[in-house]
Amino acid sequence: MDIYERKLMLVDDNQELLEMIADILRHSGYKNIVKAKCVQEALTVFQMEKPDMAVLDVMLPDGDGFQLFQKLRENSEIPILFLSARDEDRDRLFGLGLGADDYITKPFLPPELVLRVTAILKRTYRMEKEKTQEEHILRLGSHEVLFDYGIVRFQGNETSLTAKELALLLKLHENRGRIVTFDALCNAAWGDGYYGYENTLMVHIRHLREKIEEDPSHPQWLLTVRGLGYRLAEGKGEKP
Repeated sequence: MDIYERKLMLVDDNQELLEMIADILRHSGYKNIVKAKCVQEALTVFQMEKPDMAVLDVMLPDGDGFQLFQKLRENSEIPILFLSARDEDRDRLFGLGLGADDYITKPFLPPELVLRVTAILKRTYRMEKEKTQEEHILRLGSHEVLFDYGIVRFQGNETSLTAKELALLLKLHENRGRIVTFDALCNAAWGDGYYGYENTLMVHIRHLREKIEEDPSHPQWLLTVRGLGYRLAEGKGEKP
């Protein structure tokens, strides 16, 4: 998702200022904006709209932005920026100490607000994207398995996985370090009607080892647990 499609929640009890901030952000490309004027309204809007970022005033009629921040943090890790007329160092440090992503004092320059909001969104959701991508890559020594593409990379070469090999490896990866029984693996590859596929499973495991092991005859990663099933080692050289 492009950062300009992210939903922003603005919270300020000054209606005129609230509209001004919304206009500044809209003119910079942010179209998805929701607003609230107090803590209780903000909590309701948050639950209904599920924003991707919040810009909070500190002084609110039914509490303060610090309290609102803590309530939001009970259910979400969205980035939060404080925008406040309270410019004392202790308030700024307190807000940042709570875990806020930034703190801007009023009056502020509109371009500065836009730059800070944009920087926070880029940083937060780039990291989220990288984390998601990282979770879909399995590294086994010099081999890399790219689950999204169904391929194995090794020394600059790419080898495709079959659908069954991919299903088996995903199951092993989800339970990495633990034994996955023959039945569980067969079920992952062939579904409920897997009975009779035990010998075929062994063939697929052999082919899989040829693609992910440096020496398939002496596997270091896809280990056999005799009489039970297989296990994907967490580190090279582990014993079954």
